[in-house]
Amino acid sequence: MKVKIGVIGAGHLGKIHLRLLREAENCDLTGFFDHNPELALKVQEETGVHSFSSEDELIRASDAVDIVTPTLSHYEIACRCLKQSKHIFIEKPVTETLPEGRDLIRQIEGSGLKVQVGHVERFNPAFAAARKYLHQPMFIETHRLAEFNPRGTDVSVVLDLMIHEIDIVLSVVNSPVRKVSASGVAVVSDSPDIANARIEFENGCVANLTASRISLKKMRKSRFFQRDAYISVDFLSKSTEIIRLKALEGEPGPLDITISLGENKGSKRIYFDQPEIKDGNAIKTELELFAASILHDTPCAVSVVDGVQALDVAQRVMEKLNASLNVLA
Repeated sequence: MKVKIGVIGAGHLGKIHLRLLREAENCDLTGFFDHNPELALKVQEETGVHSFSSEDELIRASDAVDIVTPTLSHYEIACRCLKQSKHIFIEKPVTETLPEGRDLIRQIEGSGLKVQVGHVERFNPAFAAARKYLHQPMFIETHRLAEFNPRGTDVSVVLDLMIHEIDIVLSVVNSPVRKVSASGVAVVSDSPDIANARIEFENGCVANLTASRISLKKMRKSRFFQRDAYISVDFLSKSTEIIRLKALEGEPGPLDITISLGENKGSKRIYFDQPEIKDGNAIKTELELFAASILHDTPCAVSVVDGVQALDVAQRVMEKLNASLNVLA
């Protein structure tokens, strides 16, 4: 069986979704709609995918709708789909405002409809390989640096870039957020182009997140520190490094690397692991999992609740950024 999925939005990311939905084994691409008729015609000619004349026509022809439009329109389109009992895949951030996101949660309660949010880094092969090693990290440091692209400056660097790491952090720290601090600088646009946030959790974990869209080089790396382990995930190169400590039993071998814990505290052996990274396209994976959740009536891999929680923290970061900029003004 396949899920009939239509795409709303044929911009840069929308065209990627169109291509990957055609490749997905459990998806049947019904077509797409874009409000820009010139763009719609061009994409139809380039891809051979049918362009619908209206949103409602596409919604009626589909079992599920993939919303890949600017964030401002997410809520309105999602509501229209839910009223017609359609499942939804919606790109991050889930909505423009928290009340909109919370209303989507209310609308889907008890409906049986699936709503998945496109936090794609959850499905990055490097993070997927590291996931089983992550057990209650207590300090997390992340960097997402991008070269300047005017296309992304219509939204805050927090919603454009940092929200990826916010979602990753929330997915591995099983504790409520206690405090958020942030600072940033607007360099070439009207909102901060580089930002740093410190998120403190009730269980004592601290996450230090840095995002920049004016870097000379790209970087997407997260480091997780926990009891007896250090996990490094490079989302860009799709590589993972694990360093673990275990109590040393007996005498170390000639090639063993050990660390002394001090007088009468014994030693620990250092283990270096580089788990196998499976090939795969993260966007294709999340779309296939969305379709699978519909076909098998299982929970979405990234729920609308997850999306709203990430948006909540992102909004708190932006509030702190605005407060710090007002002080400097």
